[in-house]
Amino acid sequence: MNAPFRLDATGSDLHGEIRELRARGPVVRVELPGGVPAWAVTRHDLLRYLLTDPRVAKDPAHWELLASGGVPEGWPLVNFVAPAGMITADGGDHRRLRALVSQAFTPRRIACMRPHTEATVRSLLDGLAGHPSAEPVDLRLHYAYPLAMRTIGTLLGVPPARHDEFRALSASLTSSATGPDEVVATRRRMLALLAGLVAEKRARPGEDITSDLIAAREDGDRLSEEELIGTLLLMLVAGHGTTLNLVTNAVRALLTHPAQLALAVSGERPWSAVTEEVLRWDSPVGHFPMRYATEDIPLGGEVIRRGDAILASYAAAGRDPSHYGPTADDFDLGRAPVRHLTFGHGAHFCVGAALARQEAEVALPSLFARFPHLSLATDPASLSPLPSFISNSVRTLPVLLGS
Repeated sequence: MNAPFRLDATGSDLHGEIRELRARGPVVRVELPGGVPAWAVTRHDLLRYLLTDPRVAKDPAHWELLASGGVPEGWPLVNFVAPAGMITADGGDHRRLRALVSQAFTPRRIACMRPHTEATVRSLLDGLAGHPSAEPVDLRLHYAYPLAMRTIGTLLGVPPARHDEFRALSASLTSSATGPDEVVATRRRMLALLAGLVAEKRARPGEDITSDLIAAREDGDRLSEEELIGTLLLMLVAGHGTTLNLVTNAVRALLTHPAQLALAVSGERPWSAVTEEVLRWDSPVGHFPMRYATEDIPLGGEVIRRGDAILASYAAAGRDPSHYGPTADDFDLGRAPVRHLTFGHGAHFCVGAALARQEAEVALPSLFARFPHLSLATDPASLSPLPSFISNSVRTLPVLLGS
């Protein structure tokens, strides 16, 4: 048996690493930080199948290594395993939690957020317009981040004064290269901030999802305090990070593929096609932890044993040539519409998918209409990736706004 493939915790070359994984096979034994073993599924169709397989669970009670005490203290991925809430629930418990969350996270509420998103985008572009056109500006920090954070912050009722702290904590939580002391301190601080937010909304409810989740009922049931905070943690980290990475990755992709940018700007291809192709080609999430086998699962020539952990390798599925053909590695807005797995599949499909799409499809055309001569201010190869194999993007995106 081959030794496990050690994933690079710093995410220095996610797509290059995925090519190596794919060369090893459709289902690969990998080693996570701390020597923790897991399986990575590199094929689109196999991952899609696994995401709805009843022999696969999200509840960490099924993880043999965790139950035996084999997960190190301060493990950097603990925040994807520990929170109580939809992300770690299965079956009837998951349906109960999702029903409660759905009462607050409705399509109508997302649609009503569009004017807020449009106003935020106009304000941010006005701010960028005051920047000297010949001096680089970090578009991730000054455009993608405030858009994502203000949107999810408004939805959850997070005071603007706390946005930057939540952003810093979210970045730490999604890093796979964080040290044990920082993991413990970050988790403690994030949970304390969310508990404080819940206490404030109990005392003074507002027109926000946190207040609605506190009040939500399903057959007389409510979210427990632990479930409420776990759900808010998921919404804050995923709702902010996914859009931040999506917008950043989209701008980078378009600026490095001028012919594709021209198709979008001219209207030959819709901006929705840009969003979907970026989600496929450069997923905001690389490998998402964790799922667990509840019995032995033969898959792709391997056997995932009962109690083993599984990564959903969305970035691998997005460029799988067995599903997307020989041009899977190409960024191509003319590609025939295909379904990707970036927002998951099945019962755990991302509740915020429509919001992320809406934000991107407002932010991208507005940016390129306002700054038609936008260009990268550095060699694309010099852009530094986020230190994570979970969150997939770059640390900064320096651009020149143009005259």
